[in-house]
Amino acid sequence: MSANDMNTGKIQLPLLVDSHCHLDFADFDEEREAIMQRAFDNGVRRMVTISTRVKKFDQILALAEKYDEVYCSVGTHPNNAHEELDVTADQLVELAQHAKVVAIGEAGLDYHYDYSTPEAQRQGLLTHIEASRRTQLPLVIHARSADDDMAQILRDETAKGAFPFILHCFSSGIELARTGVELGGYVSFSGIITFKNSAEIREAAKIVPHDRLLVETDAPYLAPMPHRGKRNEPSFVKHTADVLADVIGVSSEEIAKITTDNVFRLFSKMPRPSI
Repeated sequence: MSANDMNTGKIQLPLLVDSHCHLDFADFDEEREAIMQRAFDNGVRRMVTISTRVKKFDQILALAEKYDEVYCSVGTHPNNAHEELDVTADQLVELAQHAKVVAIGEAGLDYHYDYSTPEAQRQGLLTHIEASRRTQLPLVIHARSADDDMAQILRDETAKGAFPFILHCFSSGIELARTGVELGGYVSFSGIITFKNSAEIREAAKIVPHDRLLVETDAPYLAPMPHRGKRNEPSFVKHTADVLADVIGVSSEEIAKITTDNVFRLFSKMPRPSI
């Protein structure tokens, strides 16, 4: 569905961007058109659907090509790293030439699960860093229960040559947020920031400069309050943005402008919508 197909008769809302979702997942198959319409109706005019397996990249790209509002990344999730150790930086760079590909990843370290070994995850992450450095497309970083190792890799690799990156769905300790910002990275907050037991995440948000803040859904996962426990979708990003606004002491209109300006600065291949 293109923007021209959407209902534009509603009151103009602040522009929002869901900087990380998984629209290709089967959770959305039965009502993807309705989900896209709800996103548009809630001011979400851009969505970045994130690759978790390069072997399924064609499916992700097909979605991005179908919808004017959708852009995508290319990469391998750390939990799938062992499946795609044959993917090279050259391949990622080549696939990233498509106009709809605006990021590399998601790649990173996830020690919460043991689907892939730390060694496989590290190898995959280094491959993605090389592709990000060469293309200067932002690397979408998944970091879970791996703060120290992630911080060290970011320091070591940035010293070899800068690359843009996002600490996506931030759920780590405040020191990793601080390290990410010091190295030039952005920090993206998901519905987790709205949960009652996420005081540490809200404290981390306070130390991130306003020009490095992003919001996301990580849909279909991690629906924010008041939808917690339900399937997440891009239209819900407004709830996350509203809580982030309250945490850092700005209005909902201001957080929409801040995060939207940031996402278009970082995802520089992705054009702003005309409406």
